[in-house]
Amino acid sequence: MKRKAKIVIGGLGVPESLRWHEGALWFSDLGHGTVHRWDGAGRLDAICEVPGRAGGLGWLPDGRLLVVSMDGGCVYRLEPDGGLVEHADLRKIAGGPVNDMLVDAQGRAYVDNFGFDYYTFDREKPNSMLYEPPGPPKAPIAVFDPDGDLLGLSDPLMFPNGLLLSPDGTTLIAAETLGLRLAALPVRPDGTLDAPRPWGSLVSPLLWRMVNDGGVFGKVARKISALMDHPEIAKRSSSPIAPDGLAWDPDGRTVWVANALRGECVRVEEGGRILDRVATSQHTLSCLVAGGDGRTLFAATVPTDDPAHAAELNDGHIEVFQL
Repeated sequence: MKRKAKIVIGGLGVPESLRWHEGALWFSDLGHGTVHRWDGAGRLDAICEVPGRAGGLGWLPDGRLLVVSMDGGCVYRLEPDGGLVEHADLRKIAGGPVNDMLVDAQGRAYVDNFGFDYYTFDREKPNSMLYEPPGPPKAPIAVFDPDGDLLGLSDPLMFPNGLLLSPDGTTLIAAETLGLRLAALPVRPDGTLDAPRPWGSLVSPLLWRMVNDGGVFGKVARKISALMDHPEIAKRSSSPIAPDGLAWDPDGRTVWVANALRGECVRVEEGGRILDRVATSQHTLSCLVAGGDGRTLFAATVPTDDPAHAAELNDGHIEVFQL
């Protein structure tokens, strides 16, 4: 039986991009386009409202906040006077909403995007139908210097999402949400990214071949997968694992993965073997291991990741589990 996280904050739209900064939990609310700070003792502050929906978060070395505008196609910088100014432009790069972001110790920003209009597709068809050949468009990770100038683009990935930097800073690990896997991209000395390699697959090779098949087996597999995503079935199932947010475990080797299709966080080792699971109340979009002792697993959960519907429901949660 899975261990279960407990809800500590409710009434949110789409909480995402969990970060620990200066002794507090920070996160975006994609449903309402806002950035929040929680002190862990009951005080929840709204930091800013971001045009075009707030996405990934990070900080420059001087402490200024960077925040993605998902629909605006850019990254904003929060100035000391409270004003937002455009920091980096992805309008000619992103094929869909801009998504998550990692900012390293030098202030370089790694920013990904959906690659296509996922929300419109998801409202019209089951998620599994994305794998009908030729499959969904891929998208690169953009790398910006501390001044917001473009340094380069990675090779295209299958819906790049949550990002992690290795402790030595030489490897970027990216969740490929629609690829049901994690990829590792070597970081060059100038911050740009080398060709990706597999870090861990989260789906069986047989199932992956079947859902991507262009013939009758693929059609059947995609229909069965769509049935498995029915809410009454999904809440009792731990498969598939569509990785969204990522977090290092305290051991520094294994990675916690937020499962965007199920109510759980899973801990995996390189190669993809599942080592641990923690159940959450809803689909999980982001996770973080932080807190005063560095051993609290935070999870951002939603009844739906459709931002318009989620904003109406206001049933997003922040949940915690003590490791």
